[in-house]
Amino acid sequence: MKAVTFRDVLILLLVVNGWAFNVIAMKFGLMELPPLFMLTLRFVLVAALLLPFHRLTWRQLPGMVLLAFTFGFVHFGLMVIGMQTADAGTTAVFIQMGTPIAMLLASVWLKERLSYRQIAGVAVAFAGVIILAGSPALKHWQGMVWLLISACGWACSTVLIKRLPPIAPLAMTGWLSLFAIPLVGVSSLLTEQHQLALLMSAGWRGWLGVIYSALGSSIFAYSLWYGLLKRYPASQILPWSLLSPALALLMGVAILHETLDHSKVLGTLLIVGGILLAVVRGAAIRKRVMV
Repeated sequence: MKAVTFRDVLILLLVVNGWAFNVIAMKFGLMELPPLFMLTLRFVLVAALLLPFHRLTWRQLPGMVLLAFTFGFVHFGLMVIGMQTADAGTTAVFIQMGTPIAMLLASVWLKERLSYRQIAGVAVAFAGVIILAGSPALKHWQGMVWLLISACGWACSTVLIKRLPPIAPLAMTGWLSLFAIPLVGVSSLLTEQHQLALLMSAGWRGWLGVIYSALGSSIFAYSLWYGLLKRYPASQILPWSLLSPALALLMGVAILHETLDHSKVLGTLLIVGGILLAVVRGAAIRKRVMV
């Protein structure tokens, strides 16, 4: 296993900081735009920028429609809804639970056996959820539930991708964004109000939530990430992604003036540590899809 070059270490730090700031940007966006409407705009922008460069075969079409629901609607849709009542750091940490949930799903659905170390890591991560749930930062239990279901959507999508015909990562991003537009857009029309008026009156916060999440996270950061996965084994690169929730936690405190209590710190350490224990050196490490 070759060592990661200094240049690629800098790229990794840029990527994980970019993912962490994506949560901050989306929190800013939610200050001025309804969550599902903001997400619809993100999908429109991602699809418009990526689809001209990526084709989809008829064989790949059913999988993209399915991922549009599990990943575009369930994961992203419930994540932005849960973010309304959860702070940035808590959101980033809860979404990481998609990894141990995906391991459990793979053990049942794909018959992948979990080692004792992996089982211990999953258990530690879920213990962290219980502790984090007691943090004063979670003012409404509904937010935690939405975020956990969102993580389940990520986990289902991760397992589904293994059963679907191969497709380039950015092609997958663009096409599932296109097929998710009607799902999220109609949900916005049914549950939210004054979308166009709020869009016309939106300032830099609203547009930051849309543009950065589309360009900075979905396209730029993941293009760099996929490039790194081509040059190094996933087991060597994936642990770096666990810096993202910790960085989001610190950015939330520094930029959004969120609180940092003992439950949040301990819960975060257990979740990130449990995931690290479960995936490092594991044979079932998978390439991440976008967050």
